[in-house]
Amino acid sequence: MSPSSPRITIFSDDDAFVRQIDSAYALAAIQTEVVFLLSITPETPEVEYGWIEPDAPLGNPSSNSACRVSGFWEKPNQTLASALMERGCLWNSFVIGHVYAFLNLVRHTLPDLAASFESIRESFFTMAEPATVRHLYSVIHATSFSEDVLSVRPDRLAVLRGTGLGWSDLGEPSRVLSILDRKNVGKEQGLKPDHGERWCAAAETVVE
Repeated sequence: MSPSSPRITIFSDDDAFVRQIDSAYALAAIQTEVVFLLSITPETPEVEYGWIEPDAPLGNPSSNSACRVSGFWEKPNQTLASALMERGCLWNSFVIGHVYAFLNLVRHTLPDLAASFESIRESFFTMAEPATVRHLYSVIHATSFSEDVLSVRPDRLAVLRGTGLGWSDLGEPSRVLSILDRKNVGKEQGLKPDHGERWCAAAETVVE
């Protein structure tokens, strides 16, 4: 199995998070051709996140909450993000799936990239491997897993709705400040916008 999170996130309810991750792992072990997305109910029409549109139930008796995905958008503009929120779409938080599911997804969306790595297979576990891999990475183009893979083949995805996780994104300073503001930490400590070091210290206290 292979997990991936596109952001720096914290979950205040560790037990709830572990239960839902375990559920995703269990489903991925059964349906090895599907990549599962753990989602979060959006609070705002955020333009820096990935958005998921859930479709019909997956139909697996092991989970009543897993749905197929009809669309995936990475970092939509403000107008689209607002429309997606109104349509009941979800934020992407965590990606889980069998290694074969990820490999097949890449083969279907980025066949040239997949072929490039397949072409150096014979060098693996030999003296030539380091140089061969370095050369390959020097010539391939940068790609985005969310934009170039997930967005292209939503039919190979499924989504689990994360609930009660106490999810927060700490990937950018502005989001840390937003969390502190919601918790009234700044007001309690008499912080002002230009108190950079004191904001950082307060953020560390909240995250811990």
